[in-house]
Amino acid sequence: MSGLIVICGETATGKSGLAVAIAKQMRSSILSADSRQVYREFDIGTAKPDKDDRAAVPHFLIDICDPTETLTVAAYQERAQFLIDRLHSQGQIPLLVGGTGLYIEAVTKGLKIPRVAPIPELRSQLVSLSQPQCYAILQQVDPTSTAKIHPNDTVRTLRALEVFYATGSPISQQQGENPPNYPILHIGLTCNSPEALRDRVKKRCDRMVELGFVAEVEYLIAKYGTDLPLLDTLGYAEVKRHLAGEISLAAAMEQTILHTCQFAKRQRTWFRRYPEIEWFDADRPDLRDAVQSWIQRWRDEKI
Repeated sequence: MSGLIVICGETATGKSGLAVAIAKQMRSSILSADSRQVYREFDIGTAKPDKDDRAAVPHFLIDICDPTETLTVAAYQERAQFLIDRLHSQGQIPLLVGGTGLYIEAVTKGLKIPRVAPIPELRSQLVSLSQPQCYAILQQVDPTSTAKIHPNDTVRTLRALEVFYATGSPISQQQGENPPNYPILHIGLTCNSPEALRDRVKKRCDRMVELGFVAEVEYLIAKYGTDLPLLDTLGYAEVKRHLAGEISLAAAMEQTILHTCQFAKRQRTWFRRYPEIEWFDADRPDLRDAVQSWIQRWRDEKI
């Protein structure tokens, strides 16, 4: 038996809870596809599954890196593929669950990703140049990439140059796809209105505060300092400003709600590109039964 079930969609739509219910019913395991849940100690602000859920269903790809480390997409892909193969050998159909589209795409499309970790020394040299200069250099060494990269896209320009100087080969020659040979079912959760999503996000933020989110951020700042990049991510950045005395806690949470909704819109735009995703309203009362029926139909047809 082999196959993979993907549960994706924007943040705060209940992906984790649905996945736990399905995994229990299927006696399967969950692989997290969340780019922040891989880091230890960043717990409340990343909405990691709680102890009860993790005890009820095996969860993988959570707490696998220290906050000072960098997990590349290539490293995540390698770990995920290894785990999927192992779970297949145990007769399981694992669930890949989360909102990090690139993580999901790396696994489901088998993206060929250059195995080049960030090189701080090289990046510092490139950053000292202007974006037009970097882009002009890239046009000389990898014109294929510049045809796909906007002249103002600093991140992708630097990455393409980094790969070229590290390997001597253009990144465009190292990319491509090698999809897995097992069937994949894509399930997406979404809210049918911005108001419904905002209500969900607000409830999540209120719950984060109840669980001690402010204390978590305070602890992380004391341990790692304010310059830790992860502390500039969604939720943590706003609370960090509160702890610095710049804004009230209420303002920090209101900003977190706003920024989370904006982030969710970007996630929705990313996932809507894929016609293979079957979408379900996160607030429909029979959501669990509807998704389980859809999964059973897929299993009957594909596996």
